[in-house]
Amino acid sequence: MAEIIKINENTYRIEDGEVRFLLFCGTEKAALIDTGMNTHDAKEIAEGLTDLPIILINTHADPDHISGNSAFDEFYMNPAEEGNYREHGGKGKIIPILEGDEIDLGERNLRIIEIPGHTPGSVAILDEKNRILVSGDTVQDGRIFMFGERRNMEQFIDSLRHLKEFEGQYDDIYSMHGSFPVKPDLIDRLIDGATEIQNGTAEGSTVNLFGMDVCYYKFPYAGFLCDKV
Repeated sequence: MAEIIKINENTYRIEDGEVRFLLFCGTEKAALIDTGMNTHDAKEIAEGLTDLPIILINTHADPDHISGNSAFDEFYMNPAEEGNYREHGGKGKIIPILEGDEIDLGERNLRIIEIPGHTPGSVAILDEKNRILVSGDTVQDGRIFMFGERRNMEQFIDSLRHLKEFEGQYDDIYSMHGSFPVKPDLIDRLIDGATEIQNGTAEGSTVNLFGMDVCYYKFPYAGFLCDKV
């Protein structure tokens, strides 16, 4: 059962096992950010927390982020993510979001930042007023999935560097896995680790995940699960 945690009067996080999703409320509408892994009632949960009209924004379309999407006729998603979404049975109309787009909730503006790599259409969301960066799965201190199709380590590193261009505009990073929140200095460490993996200088071990042998690179600050070379 999902656990609802109130961060402040206008912000909630909903813990859904090993993943979480968020509710950001403005003065005119509210944004549900992702819909979790086991929460087909994500929209109903959000409606129990606010009387505002609710929109949905997806950070990406891996199955553990879209379980409640079917309750929405339309939602915001980067168009590069549509193949991933439809492959996992996703329904509904995608409203495209691209780099630099802004979604105004009423005195709470959300800016879209494209961060491909973990998936082709991953996005981060900058809550400018509250100095929060929603990072999806890209910035976290848990296990970052970088194995299988659609993952691209070179793009992932470039996206982390892109997020550093916004340094000074956010104090906390809200990731969908791992500790909550994490701090911006984690980005530099993830760049270092991912670069070591990309260069072949990191040491990994073989683990079995979902019946597949993958290579696990464990750093003090996070882990990466990658294809075996």
